[in-house]
Amino acid sequence: MGERLICGLVQVYTGSGKGKTTAALGLAYRAIGHGFKVCMIQFLKGHSYCGELYTTQLLKPYIDFYQFGKDCPYSSLIRQGLFACADCRENCFINLAGDAEEKKLALKAYDFAKKALGSGKYDLVILDEINNALRFDFIPVAKVLELIKNKPSFVELILTGRGMPPEILQAADLVSEINALKHPYEKGIKSRRGIEY
Repeated sequence: MGERLICGLVQVYTGSGKGKTTAALGLAYRAIGHGFKVCMIQFLKGHSYCGELYTTQLLKPYIDFYQFGKDCPYSSLIRQGLFACADCRENCFINLAGDAEEKKLALKAYDFAKKALGSGKYDLVILDEINNALRFDFIPVAKVLELIKNKPSFVELILTGRGMPPEILQAADLVSEINALKHPYEKGIKSRRGIEY
């Protein structure tokens, strides 16, 4: 491994607008350009049709990408462009309250994130959509604050998701709020392959 970050901070991308995961991926792309090693962990996302999953495979060995969530039953068709997301919400992280299997996966993601942060292997660790694990009470806020507190000084930690708890916003070094002023959903335009997923 090359040089480490001089000062690893904690960043949060939150808000109701589109682009939080995209911003985190942009930062990963920049870090990779400097030879840094990235770990991206998606909480409650198992959608094997999302473009970032396939892009990260092209960027190996600079990025490791992990998903902890149930997959969409239509992933194969969506990935091939033969089917579009129909908002069925079967396994999306929008309707997961009380889902015991998703809670188990969220706790596994947390344990994995803790190991990744402490491994010394990564310069940048992204906890994508961790707010959903918090929102559904799958992981207590105190555990995420513990991750932040115990983060090695040379690791940049990124947390994404709308509605991030105030305690996490307070603990972060940088908070960017992405708000929706206008969105194509308002015109009835659904998620598009290669743009929204």
